[in-house]
Amino acid sequence: MADYRSRLIDPLITELHAELPALLLVGPRATGKTTTAARHARTIVRLDRDAEAASFRADPDAALRDLREPVLLDEWQAVPGILGAVKRTLDNDTRPGRFLLTGSVRADLDSDNWAGTGRVVRLTMYPLTVGEQLAQTNRPFIERVADAEDLVASADSPDLRGYLDLALRGGFPEAALDLSETARRRWLASYVDQLVSRDALTLEPGRDPTRLGRYLEAYAVNSAGLAEDKTLYDAAGINRKTALAYDRLLQNLLVVDELPSWSSNRLKRLVRSSKRHMVDPSLLVGVLGIDTGAIMKDGDLLGRVLDTFVTAQIRTEAALSDQPARLYHLRQEQGRHEIDLIIEIGGQDVIAIEIKASSSPTPADARHLDWLRSQIGDRFIAGVVLHTGPSTYKLGERLTAAPISTLWA
Repeated sequence: MADYRSRLIDPLITELHAELPALLLVGPRATGKTTTAARHARTIVRLDRDAEAASFRADPDAALRDLREPVLLDEWQAVPGILGAVKRTLDNDTRPGRFLLTGSVRADLDSDNWAGTGRVVRLTMYPLTVGEQLAQTNRPFIERVADAEDLVASADSPDLRGYLDLALRGGFPEAALDLSETARRRWLASYVDQLVSRDALTLEPGRDPTRLGRYLEAYAVNSAGLAEDKTLYDAAGINRKTALAYDRLLQNLLVVDELPSWSSNRLKRLVRSSKRHMVDPSLLVGVLGIDTGAIMKDGDLLGRVLDTFVTAQIRTEAALSDQPARLYHLRQEQGRHEIDLIIEIGGQDVIAIEIKASSSPTPADARHLDWLRSQIGDRFIAGVVLHTGPSTYKLGERLTAAPISTLWA
């Protein structure tokens, strides 16, 4: 295994655990949650191992007693009763830094299980960003743009093919850091197979893995898109009710995400549909079996992979931002104006991002950003066209073209 890579979430865990009694760390399976949380714990209990879980199933209150704190309760949802025991001990003793809980499903959304409101603070941990893989410690991209800093490309900024290679390498630590390309493809295929044949059934017994796999494939083909629900369930050969259940299941497994539509009372006729994304672009390898060569021959897939890749980098930053940073997309009816990514900071300021598979975008590539700036005025603090070329340059007032590598450079 590669040496530990510091994660963007590490300082936040340290900061919050100095004041709060319990943190819940959730994220897709194999994103390194346990490895990271273990660095902040003195006792580790792996509840997905029967031998370790037995006493916690029998008497969770007694099992928690006298453990050296902070205590890491890994895969807590395997023993749902543990959460009630954590709450009860916190009711009596709210000292900071007592518990860390980790999980790879959104079991905390189940009202029958969740007893942590007001006691356990939830954090989301996504796969590695490129910056984390390179051990970069620069200011977050969102902060740099908001403060009008110059956006500088990486010294070894990739070309288009290089960006696609990075996207398909993805951010799952074991696959991205430790494996050859051949082994990584096998790992990702196995990950997806276990996701639909084991993890999904653990969360919702009785689901058909074959049909769920077909739906996941339809979802992946439409990553970074606004496909109608009917498009997906027709492609998967299922009905609407089943598709909605599958969609919820995949979101609870934390492998897909949706960007809601951004709105403003100044703008009219905006599409309200959410934009679908795979959480990590490497999952497209596991689901679709694609490689860089195949993407280079498919313009539609090329745009989707780059969009999914960039959104994955920025999603991680937004989740950890000191200022509330929420992600959206924007599209008018008939596609008259469309913007790939809207970052709303503090419920007011707006950064708008376009993602282009071009090495030298022109002002015409920023026309939708220019339109939004004219519509919302001072709320628009910056527009950035992220591209696959090497240079940063101005495209207009508060409009900049910058290489994708500025996300981590």
